Amino acid sequence: MQQILGQSQALDILNAALRSGRFHHACIFSGPRGVGKFTTALEVARVLLDPDQSPAAGASIQNPKFRGSKIQNLIDSSTHPDLHVIRKELALFSDNWQLRERKLMNIPVDLLRERMIGGKTGDDRIHEAPAYRTATSGHGKVFIIDEAELLDQVGQNSLLKTLEEPPPQTYFFLITSQPDRLLTTIRSRCQHVRFGRLDEDAMREWFERRSDRTAERQSTRAAEHAVLVVPTPAAMAWIEQFAEGSPGMAEVAIEYDFFSWRRALDPMLADLDAGMFPLAMGETMARLVEEFAVAWVKNHKNASKDAANKDGARHLFSMLSSHVRSKLVQRVLAGHDATTWASVIELVREAERELESNVNLKMLLENLVVQWSQAIAPAGSSRSR
Repeated sequence: MQQILGQSQALDILNAALRSGRFHHACIFSGPRGVGKFTTALEVARVLLDPDQSPAAGASIQNPKFRGSKIQNLIDSSTHPDLHVIRKELALFSDNWQLRERKLMNIPVDLLRERMIGGKTGDDRIHEAPAYRTATSGHGKVFIIDEAELLDQVGQNSLLKTLEEPPPQTYFFLITSQPDRLLTTIRSRCQHVRFGRLDEDAMREWFERRSDRTAERQSTRAAEHAVLVVPTPAAMAWIEQFAEGSPGMAEVAIEYDFFSWRRALDPMLADLDAGMFPLAMGETMARLVEEFAVAWVKNHKNASKDAANKDGARHLFSMLSSHVRSKLVQRVLAGHDATTWASVIELVREAERELESNVNLKMLLENLVVQWSQAIAPAGSSRSR
């Protein structure tokens, strides 16, 4: 598919498996966020669910046949009865009030029982396993678990039996950016397909395609007298660097104007680099994350505010890490000791790890600024600004 860029190795592995007629019943697609893992799973589903998509007839993930067929249209409209996408947000549509009212921070085992593996849930209902039902179309079933690392240990252990004794013509895709959070027993029962960051040529192609799509949208919006914000060349150059080979991250950075984050934080980062302590930096970062979370929930009807706050903080940490890495590289290239900046990188990583616990975000960010300034400034010389 033209939508999948820069993943030739993963696509070669998957197409070879399709051509062999022995496609593995369970796959883990791992790699950085926003590089095409979920999109690829959907494109593989096109071949697996459509009897006209025969690899022997030349169909492949990059070159599906009969794109406008009934089955392909059902997949495009997300209404194919044998294509099941499982995300934490599905809990909002459960008949189980306990699931509907919980915070959408993980994929609970009861949701997995309702939507895939069957069994008794916390509301004392017994659910038939959708994975073992006869395919509605008579040509297989596909289950895609997005952000599979959000399955807790109980959920992963409950999934094991289905992976060990899979129903015929039923395929499972676990999409994750953190495969180490999946149990070893889960990983051992799946084919692991790794996705990498896009190289410069692939990213350039993605930006060109996005520019073309934006021009088309601008023409439509002009007719509707609507306003469409287009990033400046300076913003686009920074976003390309920030995305680090991830079109998904680039899209989020553009939509939520992360370049404005950079402009807001630049003076404070300069103070930190000079060994000073910017008093307002922690509060500023917390505000930026909060604004992102509010906008995200507004744009995504079923989104969790708590999850959006954590996601915004992760984007912020990515931005800080990029800044610190650039300082470290400058020190190394200049032949200077870079130990201090290596320690700051570890401080950012530690803050990101602490984010997974229920700590107060503002306090976490303020503490990071304090530790950062102390690491940079010579003993006793730190000044506030």
